[in-house]
Amino acid sequence: AGRLRFCKAVEEEEKMHSFGYRANALITFAVTILALMCAMASLSDNLNSPSPTSQVQVLNINWFQKKLDGDDEVSMTLNVSANLESLFTWNTKQVFVFLAAEYETPKNSLNQVSLWDGIIPAKEHAKFWIHTTNKYRFIDQGSNLRGREFNLTLHWHVMPKTGKMFADKIVMSGYRLPEAYR
Repeated sequence: AGRLRFCKAVEEEEKMHSFGYRANALITFAVTILALMCAMASLSDNLNSPSPTSQVQVLNINWFQKKLDGDDEVSMTLNVSANLESLFTWNTKQVFVFLAAEYETPKNSLNQVSLWDGIIPAKEHAKFWIHTTNKYRFIDQGSNLRGREFNLTLHWHVMPKTGKMFADKIVMSGYRLPEAYR
């Protein structure tokens, strides 16, 4: 009986140090270290204080019309310049950026129409200047745009390699649409 207990104890010890047991311990350790490194990378982004800049010029109102269904539609030519390099850290995968026209109407305190967007894949592309017409249609449901003041807002979403996404914006005010259709 004593020899049998001794053999079982040796068998248990061999199982404890088998290949499967060792592989499991190694994988668990590696995943723990990886999770710790991801957490540290994510927390290190909090040390970055970005200071992006942007400027938008409305060069021309190409057309301003009332559509057959009664909605207002505007086409504009824009110069958009931005320096978003400070948004990039070693943990940044890419930055999604979009320009929106934002205005108030009697029905809604905030109307937001996306005019242009882009994805910035690397810091080397984060300082840009583009001359463009609005990529997406600037339409208001109703005839609320004549003489309307609006802001152009550059929004961005920083997509990290690990951690949570960060979003912010720059609001540029002082724009006004014409009083009459063209």
